[in-house]
Amino acid sequence: MQEGGTGEPRSLRQAGCSAFRYATAPMALVDASENTHNSVCTASLGETSVMVTAVSKSKPASALFMPLVVDYRQKAAAAGRIPTNYLRREMGSTDSEILTSRLIDRSIRPLFPTGYFYDTQVLCNILAADGVNDPDVLAINGASAALALSDIPWNGPIGAVRVGLVDGEFIINPTRSEMNGSTLNLVIAGAPSSQVVMIEAAAENILQQDFSHAVKMGVKHTQQIIQAIQQMSREMKVTKRTPAKLFTASAEMVDFTRQLTSDRIYAVFTDFTHDKTSRDEAINKIRLEAEEQIREKFPQAETFEVVEAFSSVSREIFRNLVLHEYRRCDGRDLTSLRNISCEVDVFKPLHGSALFQRGQTQVLCTVTFDSLESIMKTDVITTALSGIKDKNFMLHYEFPPYATNEIGRMGGMNRRELGHGALAEKALRPVIPADFPFTIRVTSEVLESNGSSSMASVCGGSLALMDAGVPVSSAVAGVAIGLISKASPEKPSEIQDYRLLTDILGIEDYNGDMDFKMAGSSKGITALQADIKIPGLPLKIVMEAIQQATVAKREILGIMNKSISKPRSSRKENGPVVENVSVPLSRRARFVGPGGFNLRRLQAQTGVTISQVDEETFSVFAPTPSAMNEAQEFIRDICKDDQEQQLEFGSVYTATITEIRDIGVMVKLYPNMSAVLLHNSQLDHKRIKHPSALGLEVGQQIQVKYFGRDPTDGRMRLSRKVLQSPAAAVVRSLSDRHSISIGASGEQIPES
Repeated sequence: MQEGGTGEPRSLRQAGCSAFRYATAPMALVDASENTHNSVCTASLGETSVMVTAVSKSKPASALFMPLVVDYRQKAAAAGRIPTNYLRREMGSTDSEILTSRLIDRSIRPLFPTGYFYDTQVLCNILAADGVNDPDVLAINGASAALALSDIPWNGPIGAVRVGLVDGEFIINPTRSEMNGSTLNLVIAGAPSSQVVMIEAAAENILQQDFSHAVKMGVKHTQQIIQAIQQMSREMKVTKRTPAKLFTASAEMVDFTRQLTSDRIYAVFTDFTHDKTSRDEAINKIRLEAEEQIREKFPQAETFEVVEAFSSVSREIFRNLVLHEYRRCDGRDLTSLRNISCEVDVFKPLHGSALFQRGQTQVLCTVTFDSLESIMKTDVITTALSGIKDKNFMLHYEFPPYATNEIGRMGGMNRRELGHGALAEKALRPVIPADFPFTIRVTSEVLESNGSSSMASVCGGSLALMDAGVPVSSAVAGVAIGLISKASPEKPSEIQDYRLLTDILGIEDYNGDMDFKMAGSSKGITALQADIKIPGLPLKIVMEAIQQATVAKREILGIMNKSISKPRSSRKENGPVVENVSVPLSRRARFVGPGGFNLRRLQAQTGVTISQVDEETFSVFAPTPSAMNEAQEFIRDICKDDQEQQLEFGSVYTATITEIRDIGVMVKLYPNMSAVLLHNSQLDHKRIKHPSALGLEVGQQIQVKYFGRDPTDGRMRLSRKVLQSPAAAVVRSLSDRHSISIGASGEQIPES
């Protein structure tokens, strides 16, 4: 089979994995009393293999949510490497592992039954990596097969593929070398009947129509993987177990709660004067009063049933308001944006800053420049497995507890923060110039949150970069699209009716069916992430969401352009400076100093960072212009060598010994020069092991001849030996007792 003009059949790549190996034997390490249910699958593509295990307990968890844990681990041995930490063994998870774990989690979580609150763990271990095929998509397919072949209740299978765009041609599951030249990196997980479960994409301003075509092509090829897993399930005659209990409220309890609270809940959701805090407080007040009456009516009810009864009624009223009345709880229509305000250059001392506010979501973004020595280096295992190398642009997302009016632990980055920061970084990376002379760090701190803080980080980060004078190719904006849908009574897997919401609130994300985040410039799409909470989404709705997000993105860019429409022509006066210093080879030793002493002293005294570009060029990074001025003055003083320019090749000069070493003496031809080594081999014609054999002392003056500088290492060449007469070899004749001296040329000179 051939697609998109790739030039060769890609049947194995289209399937996403060339082989599945599976087993369902119980694991010895699991306590049999818990009655766990598990399976294991090994998925392979080329020579890359990933083993995935799925384990779920029969005993319900205490949490009121689906306790699913997904861990993806990059084993060093799989890449033929040894870990670089001091223990030389696998330890904590890397950023790459966490992001891939989230990718797998978002792909499989929507297909678990509602109310299935049983501890479930999916572990993905790379067994072998060939350096050609990426293992992340393979792990998604392996997780799908492991869950489908187990007796764990799961409405799968799913299939996943990566789509690349190289020279205008789409490639399904491209190799690592092909991805190096791809302008699109799209990972899509599909469900049966060509439905979409998850999308994760990074692109270089790809056009909307091209992106839509890539999604359709990706979904088409996921169906082959799904069919292969379904065939294996039939062959193994897999039977799913029936959970002891699904944590849902009874219909009788929900009806009672609806009669008790529906009018009051409706009144709160239609009171458009509420903000996030007051609305939450009003709903919480109704909930507390209702729970007391529910417990009186149903004294045998468990806590989760009471909580779920109220939540289901509240969610039902909220969704019906959108579906039937086309109204949202803050008074907007379905496609309107919240009020947006932008401000740049918020703090003068910073290299770049911007404050972006959309409704009650407020984000402060700052830009910091540093030398290229501060580039972010990836671990060797990630580089070996995925080809991700060092990067000079990074975005860090911070979500402190006060952003949602809460208290909590500070310190450390959780998985959510890492994922949101990675998405915003993907959105901004395509507009960053590749030859920018600094390492760039964007920090996005969420000051207040009511939905879509990651997309606000994209907008604020774009403004801050332009404020800092980074010559970005275009501004970038992001928006989140939500979904409220109604399932068909005859076929619950099909959607009967739906509404798409532009720029969703936190409550619309919580009560909705989708969080569809898209970012891009006026030219095209740079990043997209779709978290879908229902078992599958038709392609028609996905295409409409892309179109609706594109319209909203253009409107946001128009608002942002009123604040700053293009990058500043120059960086701020207090910003960092980079200059190249040319040091002639003859002065390089003096510039560097003994053992790099002068460079270390320069960096310590002025705060600059120096790196060597080539033989005669050094790059000097200074955090401020004043630091650069100090460094330049320092360099001029170090390299000042006017007297050396007056030295003549072959002339004899008087040198002063400053130090005696085992291998020679350190001498100076003039007071302010750096001492240079006069090696033992150039001290005298006789071979000596130490200068003391010649009676040389510190402070003594000796005659030396100057032969310029060595063309290879720039060292000054001096010699004392050439000025010394060869030692006379005395030969005594035993016959006539006549002494003679043998001259340098071998002639005999009678002694007087």
